[in-house]
Amino acid sequence: MIAAILSLTLLGAVLGFGLGIAAKKFAVETDARVAEIAALMPGSNCGQCGFPGCAGAAAAIAEGSATVTVCPPGGKALAGALAAKLGISIDLSGVADAGPKIAAIAEEICIGCCRCVKECPTDAIVGAAKQIHAVMREACTGCGNCIDRCPTEAMKMEPVPVTLQHWVWPKPVVTEAEPSWA
Repeated sequence: MIAAILSLTLLGAVLGFGLGIAAKKFAVETDARVAEIAALMPGSNCGQCGFPGCAGAAAAIAEGSATVTVCPPGGKALAGALAAKLGISIDLSGVADAGPKIAAIAEEICIGCCRCVKECPTDAIVGAAKQIHAVMREACTGCGNCIDRCPTEAMKMEPVPVTLQHWVWPKPVVTEAEPSWA
């Protein structure tokens, strides 16, 4: 019994030491800016920017092949934050900031063709063939892939509805006449 424990301990130590050396020798150097930019991105991996997810967009922004305004869900706030992070100046007047949107289905028009279901990358659309479909709000990333696939134009993008779970108390505006107690 003791021999088995000692042999497994020795084997674990040798293999752990070998893995540690291999990790140091074969380590891949990454740009730290890519990780910082990816942390600022929304993380929905919707593909609206034309890149494979937020990590791909962050890599393109870091290398300079994409502009900081490439992320539609991020809007002006993300573009401004990325410009500040990278130390560049941009004109945000041309950036549309409609806020986050999710897909919605007009159930009276839906024919149940299932084309939208096949296009949804997050499986946010539920329904069966020749049945009315519905969108699960929590799963929809707002990529808009389903909009073009709907033959009856029953799909549309709507602003995220304010519900009790998503409501945020607006911050009060402090004027010069009011004292700031903060």
